[in-house]
Amino acid sequence: MMDNQNFINTLTDWISKAQDIVFFGGAGVSTESGVPDFRSPSGIYAQMGGAEEYLTLGFMNQYPEKFYEFYREYFMKSGIEPNPAHYKLAEMESKNKLTAVVTQNVDGLHQKAGSRRVLEVHGNGTKFYCQRCGTHYSFDDVVATQGPFYCLKNDCGGLVRPDIVMYGESLGNKVLNQSIDAIAKADLVIVGGSSMTVYPAAGLIHYRKPASKLVLVNLDPTPYDGVCDLVAHGPIGELFDRLEIASE
Repeated sequence: MMDNQNFINTLTDWISKAQDIVFFGGAGVSTESGVPDFRSPSGIYAQMGGAEEYLTLGFMNQYPEKFYEFYREYFMKSGIEPNPAHYKLAEMESKNKLTAVVTQNVDGLHQKAGSRRVLEVHGNGTKFYCQRCGTHYSFDDVVATQGPFYCLKNDCGGLVRPDIVMYGESLGNKVLNQSIDAIAKADLVIVGGSSMTVYPAAGLIHYRKPASKLVLVNLDPTPYDGVCDLVAHGPIGELFDRLEIASE
């Protein structure tokens, strides 16, 4: 692993030469914006003691009050804004250097920063829909209420759920196939803010072509450090903010 300035210089050069770049991001991209993470020593798991049980359909349907109390506290925080990593990726796309963002995050910050092709493998926690009739609701619809949110369409009254992949649910085939296709075509894959331990999402990088370059940016070492072509350990927002992106 090289020092940060050499990392920036090398990555800037690789970005300028690449024809097809895909970014694969995890929780570390959003924690710098104040979004709680799950697996760090100060994350939701450590605070809640097995918080994954809250994000299951069974728990939500059996204890809707407790589910929404948890979801509102950790996933509906106000004042969360994109950080330099989000904005740099949007800039890369606007300059035709980035083909897609594949993200494990559900906060919608990539879109808020201006990215257009965002493949959300775990869904989008700012969108909601009724389990019974499928009616869609916005973040503003739900955040304006207290307690569980129930469908307002006619006399439906079904429990409205966030549009995320909960524990025990499968990833959506459409977004999964789009992510695989994007990574398989890329000649440069940049992984950022991911421990690379959450499957099946982490396994997506195995679909990259052998000739492609693999770059990893994460605060802590990961199981993939040894197979990457370029690695940096540090805050991704600070590092990406130093990248100079030339237009094609």
